[in-house]
Amino acid sequence: MVDDNELDMLGNMQAPTPSAEVRARALAAAMTAFDEEKISTATQGTQQGNRLTERARKLWRDIMQKKLIAAPALAGLVALPIAGYATFYLMEQSPFQFSAPEESELARQRGVAPVTAAEPLQNPDAELGAAKPLVASQEAKQKAETKNNEVAVMGEVAPASPAPAPMADQVARMSMQNMPTLMARPEAAIAPNDMPMPAAENRDRVQDFKTNPVRSALEDPVSTFSIDVDTASYSFVRRSLKEGVLPQPDTVRVEEMVNYFPYDWKGPEQASVPFNTTVSVMPTPWNEQTKLMHVAIKGYDVQPAARPTANLVFLIDVSGSMDEPDKLPLLRSAFRLLVNKLAADDTVSIVTYAGDAGTVLEPTKASERDKILAAIDTLAPGGSTAGEAGIREAYRLAQKSFVKDGINRVMLATDGDFNVGQTDDNDLKRLIEDKRKSGVFLSVFGFGRGNLNDQMMQTIAQNGNGTAAYIDTLAEAEKVLVQDASSTLFPIAKDVKIQVEFNPAAVAEYRLIGYETRALNREDFNNDRVDAGEIGSGHSVTAIYEITPKDSAALAMDPLRYGQASTGNGGVANADEYAFVKIRYKAPDGDVSKLITTPVTKANEVASFDAAGTDQRFSVAVAAFGQKLRDEDATAKFGFDRIAEIASAARGEDPYGYRAEFLSLVRLASSLQGSKQ
Repeated sequence: MVDDNELDMLGNMQAPTPSAEVRARALAAAMTAFDEEKISTATQGTQQGNRLTERARKLWRDIMQKKLIAAPALAGLVALPIAGYATFYLMEQSPFQFSAPEESELARQRGVAPVTAAEPLQNPDAELGAAKPLVASQEAKQKAETKNNEVAVMGEVAPASPAPAPMADQVARMSMQNMPTLMARPEAAIAPNDMPMPAAENRDRVQDFKTNPVRSALEDPVSTFSIDVDTASYSFVRRSLKEGVLPQPDTVRVEEMVNYFPYDWKGPEQASVPFNTTVSVMPTPWNEQTKLMHVAIKGYDVQPAARPTANLVFLIDVSGSMDEPDKLPLLRSAFRLLVNKLAADDTVSIVTYAGDAGTVLEPTKASERDKILAAIDTLAPGGSTAGEAGIREAYRLAQKSFVKDGINRVMLATDGDFNVGQTDDNDLKRLIEDKRKSGVFLSVFGFGRGNLNDQMMQTIAQNGNGTAAYIDTLAEAEKVLVQDASSTLFPIAKDVKIQVEFNPAAVAEYRLIGYETRALNREDFNNDRVDAGEIGSGHSVTAIYEITPKDSAALAMDPLRYGQASTGNGGVANADEYAFVKIRYKAPDGDVSKLITTPVTKANEVASFDAAGTDQRFSVAVAAFGQKLRDEDATAKFGFDRIAEIASAARGEDPYGYRAEFLSLVRLASSLQGSKQ
């Protein structure tokens, strides 16, 4: 600690005129520091002591602690530029950032102009507005190093040959004259974090898909798809809107938007029947000539006392791409929330992967909570992304501590950037398909933006008897891992498929809203080898069809000239039904599917949209919002204001504020769409 007398003494000291010898030594030191910064071999994170800001602080501290007072000329030369440097840094609350030419990709992302070693020093007498980064030539640096091969230690200055006067004068004048330029136009040499920068390249990968078309019930009466309880799309869309950007259409999966919200559908009364189906038919709010067939499924809610023991393996991506505030730091906080939710007999293991995979924590009982949390806190980013090796190691640990009649699950947390080992989505799909035979389920949690491989995450989640969620905030982590922990962790049915057969005597056309990436072939419904989605404890799942009744004025297709004879004679069986809904499922540990059927008749119909239940109306508002974000034809003339009106009237009980947040997203989207036009 420096006392006040020393500070006063320093403040009253008059810096002596620097000699050419000392100026040369200062120049050599600056060149060496620049060279170290430029050729740093660090590939991930920031090495302590390598950044110019760290050296500046240390040098200033050394001056203040009198380590350089023995060389007053050097102190006088260096103190003022360092003080200006430190002051500017503190004002900007951001480190100086330089980028070597070979790091040009990173430089472009961060808005930093590459530093070129061959560029000469800026003429200090030039117009201030034209100042360039202050960079010395490699040739001058080498000459300075050759002539200054001895160093000053603890204030003892060794003799050295003087540097050429013009160069020394430039260095001396630079510290006084170019500092105002840097203060006035810092973008000339640096790019502080709070300055406007070019948008970073977006390397997010999402699956392209086309919206489900309108189909003829006469020509193609059967619709088949896998159930989907993923919610990743909703939180991804929410993040985009809150950042002031309309989401890309392919990031909007309407079924995931709808299924993000909890609904109070009627559930089964006993565990022997894993879920109950409720079907409603109502007028379509965006087209008075069509109707909506609303299929709601509610899973059996396993009571806490009856929940099986959980064997969980946290598979955590700690590669260099996770070194962002909304990635690994958020991930650590999220998994801490989950650990605090587990029962004492549950087991946790932790596997990490970067350049290679490693086991951070062998299977440990949740009763040793402090040990698990300490292991989570040690996670740090760095290296490439060997996702395949991590997956294999995680499944090995899950099988090592396998709990019979319990929950065995790998929980993968990543931004999805696999770049070592098997990186092709199809290869990873085959790997996961093979591993799921072990009885271990898979959940995938995505983090961050700009490098998110949503397509890969969807692929492995869908083929690993698992679910996918996107965690963009700690509040979302709490929803997924605490409030929805039962449905996230405890499956009650797997390989759940839905098949709907429409009656062409009552329905002319139909369109499934969403589930494009979950479509199955008609013959897949009865094939127990075909994988499908899972339903967790208490899960609610919703599917909505827009149907066009027979003889409606809203037909999208011309009727067939010859096809009506087979159905127009009144000889159609069950002619009073709109459709017939079939659901196949397997027990979590079963291999043979069971069938549940539900006929849809006039008894399922409500007279008006407002007469439908609160949850039905709210889910329809969300479906309309998703279609609107995808710019679909069906909702082209249906405004955001009408969506907000329906959602507001159907808000109902909203203990966690999810529906209130949805209303704010509708308003944001409306504003952004308006500004786009």
